[in-house]
Amino acid sequence: MRPVRSTHAIRAGLMRSLARRRVRPEGGRPGSGRALGTWLVVGALAATLLALLIPVSLFGGARPAAAGGPAWNDDGQGTRETAFGPLTALDRDFVRKVRLAGLWEKPAGRMALERGTTEGVRTAGRHLIDGHTELDQRSLDTGRALGVDLPDRPGEQQQGWLDQMSAARGPGFDRTFAELVRAAHGKVFGLVALVRDRTGNAMVRELATRANTVVLDHITVLEDTGLAGIPRTGAQAPPPDPAASQVPHQDPAPPRTSPPAPSSQAPVQHSYEEMK
Repeated sequence: MRPVRSTHAIRAGLMRSLARRRVRPEGGRPGSGRALGTWLVVGALAATLLALLIPVSLFGGARPAAAGGPAWNDDGQGTRETAFGPLTALDRDFVRKVRLAGLWEKPAGRMALERGTTEGVRTAGRHLIDGHTELDQRSLDTGRALGVDLPDRPGEQQQGWLDQMSAARGPGFDRTFAELVRAAHGKVFGLVALVRDRTGNAMVRELATRANTVVLDHITVLEDTGLAGIPRTGAQAPPPDPAASQVPHQDPAPPRTSPPAPSSQAPVQHSYEEMK
């Protein structure tokens, strides 16, 4: 990396060049000298601005979130100070999303209790109702304390999911329920972790801590249904190769030679006197 010249050095060099340009031969045109001086001043200002911007481009600036991270909405209200700590746009969006989750996942849980054809689906429904009843109340309390406006009905996308479940019956309902709700939890799980890591607000941190436990519990019971459709999870192993199940041909082993049988005669024992 080439070293970045200081702003002072760039300005000094340009001013020396400007001074040399102003010395013109006798009979030269004064207008051309003034024009040249004007362009040199403009160039000096541009070089100064460039020198200030180069370190930013080399080392980068602060970014609100990593590329490809959890999506969240900026309400444009900036950061506000509260009695519980600073409240950022990310904090407010998180509180709203917790409230929004309860507005559609509690009805989804009730449908699972009424229509689920397996015990696993009905169990997941009970967990959804219990977990989001708690989180819903926590989000209402947090929003009231921090002055965050909260939704009172599901969004268009969430209502569409409820409509899909409402139209399904039998095993088709089980799979629709498990896939839709599991996918939604997978998205919000990343947002919960992001908020828990970044927030400086005590109430928001407490909500995120509890939401992390509840959302993970819901993910677990939904996957336990075996219908959530998680990639590379629960996939069946490929059928065994018939050729591999056959015993490979082996050449007959060479006959083993038995060691000589021990002699039936007792070993001859010699007395000490004979050995002398």
